[in-house]
Amino acid sequence: MARRSSSGLLFDGSDWNFATLSRAYDAIETVALDELGLDVYPNQLEIISSEQMLDAYSSVGMPLMYQHWSFGKHFIFEDHLYRKGQRGLAYELVINSNPCITYLMEENTMAMQALVTAHAAFGHNHFFKNNYLFRQWTDAGAILSYMDFAKKYIAKCEERHGLSAVEAIIDSAHALMDQGVFRYRRPPRLSSEKVRERARERLEYEEQTYSDLWRTLPLAADHRNPEDAERDASERKKVLNLPEENLLYFLEKHSLILDPWQREILRIVRVIAQYFYPQRQTKVMNEGCATFVHYTIINRLFDQGRISEGAMLELLKSHSNVVFQPAFDDPRFPGINPYALGFAMMQDIERICMEPTAEDRDWFPSFAGNGDWRGTLLDAWANHRDESFMLQYLSPAIIRKFRLFLLADRATDSYCEVASIHNERGYSTIRSALSRSYDVGARQPDIQVIDVDLLGDRQLRLQHNVKNGILLEESTRDATLGHIRHLWGYDVSLSGVDAETGSVLYECSTDET
Repeated sequence: MARRSSSGLLFDGSDWNFATLSRAYDAIETVALDELGLDVYPNQLEIISSEQMLDAYSSVGMPLMYQHWSFGKHFIFEDHLYRKGQRGLAYELVINSNPCITYLMEENTMAMQALVTAHAAFGHNHFFKNNYLFRQWTDAGAILSYMDFAKKYIAKCEERHGLSAVEAIIDSAHALMDQGVFRYRRPPRLSSEKVRERARERLEYEEQTYSDLWRTLPLAADHRNPEDAERDASERKKVLNLPEENLLYFLEKHSLILDPWQREILRIVRVIAQYFYPQRQTKVMNEGCATFVHYTIINRLFDQGRISEGAMLELLKSHSNVVFQPAFDDPRFPGINPYALGFAMMQDIERICMEPTAEDRDWFPSFAGNGDWRGTLLDAWANHRDESFMLQYLSPAIIRKFRLFLLADRATDSYCEVASIHNERGYSTIRSALSRSYDVGARQPDIQVIDVDLLGDRQLRLQHNVKNGILLEESTRDATLGHIRHLWGYDVSLSGVDAETGSVLYECSTDET
């Protein structure tokens, strides 16, 4: 190998300063935009300490976050593991906002600062800006101002109503975050000015919005005609837009006991849950995109003589650690590494576009051999989530590389059956099964509000649509129902209904717990 001149190097050694960071950023940006064709939000790089990174961990990675005891508990837990050397810290943290904020650890070497800049400030940034889920479900331009409002609003509520009262509402809201998102209809866009104005009005005139009439309304007569009762139920469901999948939204809008400030806190938690919802659906794609981008950029800079051999060895070592995938029988096996699978699939798409095999042409006739791997990847990053990405792009070559197979484990059998292996039928079955495992809708319990008689017993009736016979764990279920009752103010019932047959599998209520 020819000896490289150090005159064209972006950096020399592990130390860094802001001039070096700026020079590396400019070189990375040129490759990212001009050669890879990425489209990104303006970048804002922040240098933080390890303690600040731990603090960001504890508050779900947001630069502005309200205070809650659970964040402090998480901070102490992470700090304890870090100080004992049992857990490392991420090299960076990136925020889906406009501008896109990337936090870099001050303890990083210059080589690592370059790698994480390419990974986060361009890889993740491009994915946030262009993927359809983020474009549909989040507003990157409003989230920072909204979080600033949320932090100040909750602090003001703590001063006015007391810490314990505010924490009680947040505790219950946090317990329902997974059931506090819109999955099938688009939530309203954030408007920071309207939010602030509404919050100001609620705090100043909340006594005018409370109506004691709810308490004095008579109960419905027990002798109503069944047809009239059914008609009334149908009418109230129509008025309340039932069934409703977003429990936090329903409680915010229709709870009979919440004060206006409490409703606003529910909305804050619901907005944060919605903000993170696309990230849960795109873990493999998002990390795969960022890893592929940083790997491509650092190799391109090395080819240009901008990165030394020593720095490249450090970068490749870190990259290899990120994409390491232990075998299924390895004691270190944690499941499928999303970095490893995503990166392997991105590289495989590049290979199929440029040097396809006959097998590739059979499986991917739409893009095999098209010569445009950049355009193919940009299209995939923009138009898919993990589930559909697996179905469209997971190749037999990757299935063989990861040695994937499908086990059939039935409760009635005393053995496990290897149901699918590496043949044409097996590849299709494995790909379908793997894609289903990344479907958030299939993994999360489907619980909906189906009825409530506001003029009668006011009992909130929920229904759990049970899939594949998987029931809720009883202690967690009952504790969560307690949080719902706390926010609703009256009894809450839950029935489990088989999604295929419609038969009732279980029923429970807070008046029994």
